[in-house]
Amino acid sequence: MNYVAPVKDMMFNLKHIAHLESLCELPDLQDSSLETAQAVLEEFARFNQEVTAGLNWSGDQTPSKLDPNTGVVHTSPGFKAAYTQFIHAGWQGLEHPQAYGGQGFAKSISSACAEMLNSANLSFALCPLLTDGAIEALRVAGSAQMQARFLPHLVSGQWSGTMNLTEPQAGSDLSLIQTRAQEAEDGHYLLFGTKIYITYGEHDMSENIVHMVLARAKDAPPGVKGISLFLVPKFKLTPEGQVGERNDVHCVQLEHKLGIKASPTAVMKFGEHGGAQGLLVGELNRGLEYMFIMMNAARFGVGLQGVALGERAYQAARNYALERVQSRAVDNPSGGAVAIVQHPDVKRMLMTMRAYVQSARALSFAAAGAYDRAHHHPDAAVRLQEQAIYEFMVPLVKGFSTEMSQWVSSMAVQVHGGMGFIEETGVAQYYRDAKILTIYEGTTAIQANDLLGRKTWKDRGRVAQLLLAQMAVTLSALSANPTPQAKSLHQRMVEAIEAFELALDFVLKHFQAKPLLAYAAGVPFLMLTSQVMAGWQMAKSMMAAQAEMDAGQDRAFHQAKIDTAHFYAQHILTQSPGLAQSIVFGGESVNALSAESF
Repeated sequence: MNYVAPVKDMMFNLKHIAHLESLCELPDLQDSSLETAQAVLEEFARFNQEVTAGLNWSGDQTPSKLDPNTGVVHTSPGFKAAYTQFIHAGWQGLEHPQAYGGQGFAKSISSACAEMLNSANLSFALCPLLTDGAIEALRVAGSAQMQARFLPHLVSGQWSGTMNLTEPQAGSDLSLIQTRAQEAEDGHYLLFGTKIYITYGEHDMSENIVHMVLARAKDAPPGVKGISLFLVPKFKLTPEGQVGERNDVHCVQLEHKLGIKASPTAVMKFGEHGGAQGLLVGELNRGLEYMFIMMNAARFGVGLQGVALGERAYQAARNYALERVQSRAVDNPSGGAVAIVQHPDVKRMLMTMRAYVQSARALSFAAAGAYDRAHHHPDAAVRLQEQAIYEFMVPLVKGFSTEMSQWVSSMAVQVHGGMGFIEETGVAQYYRDAKILTIYEGTTAIQANDLLGRKTWKDRGRVAQLLLAQMAVTLSALSANPTPQAKSLHQRMVEAIEAFELALDFVLKHFQAKPLLAYAAGVPFLMLTSQVMAGWQMAKSMMAAQAEMDAGQDRAFHQAKIDTAHFYAQHILTQSPGLAQSIVFGGESVNALSAESF
């Protein structure tokens, strides 16, 4: 169950996919050089390999617990000490502005670090992830006074953040939210209501917890237009900005879950004793807009969790396959038993896992690079274009990578055989942990709906066409590569792009006129788009690896990158035409049965 951070592959992606060398020329990113990135990644790899990874299994076996007498949630043994080391080293503030005590590195660098943290210990990593979301919301919508009082403590990790959306009657449909906010005479609001599924809603690791809460103020319009965002700290602040008396917000229950057991998932009660004191963030009735800032940050972060869990499962399966001796080799039946990595079907599974993880990682680095350009490029037109590309890619990173983590963790169990079904080997935990990734921060279907509606129909496919034009440039360069692997990848990419264009045309024609057909195609369209976008990154990786190898750089590593991209072409991209057919012709069969017929 040992974890070794894939620093070399991350650095390859920083250089060739995110293009860090050009990013560090942008304003405020001058410190984000490749040399600095190498040092940061190596140090964070050491931290996670030595500190957080060893707590993953024990945290699963000894989950967080709520003390019913005190209301205190005690996190799994070792978590609090590890968190103290995490924040003292400054890891929470990696990508956040130096003005608030952060280090201001490119998101591309912080994303690599986020993958490591989630690979090492997914349950532990959820606390910093939610804090990042709270920081983003306050940076965009918080007042100057609010930012000054809260951001330095959140950026340092001294205080942690949460996101409070869901209620017992309001899951993905936030129009049903009933938590209410009553304005008080001193400018504060008093909140009353119940929120569920609140990750790290109560714990013992940070000095204060800053809850970002959706609620309705008096006379608010019905539905989502009447939702506002409030900041409710666990402990009220003194006039000097220090932690003061306990606020009227409490954890009343922790959920018992399939996976991520060490992460406390809380039921939170606001206002049982007169009202939980909170501050309005931004303007009234714009809460959903602000919360989507947190949601977008969290959705990208959950996509990284998918990559991370896939990597951890792949490493476990690879290590087991190298050590487990069983049966003779099929090409040498008279010989002795061999390690199972020699058997073709085990190789097929390992190559499938490797190709999925590396393609999803490349996709996430491409999105992170777009984010960095969107936030730091001096040209406003470039910033707008890169922001549109990033927003288009977020549901792909979230939807594709999290579904991928289920496939890969399932294959990890399969590679282990019967031992994979035994908890002590550890891979069963990855399989259980992976399931939630396709659900929280918006299910895969919600990501598909986002891609269909907001990211494709709304602009009539403009961003999709822009990306297709950029892919054409890559394919033109790839066609000049004479190797068999490059020719194969080029052909499969051409076929996959044709399939995507067919599906895109179908979606644009039917989204408004025949919505049942379009939405029935939602998840297949998400997967097809993701396969093609990830295949594009694999094409860029293949060309970059060939160039590095031609320059005499680490032949074994770069040849493996080429072979992995070739496998992706032959085994994953070949699924694209079939997906297109199901999108174009499969909607009627999806909707054929009436509700009563099921």
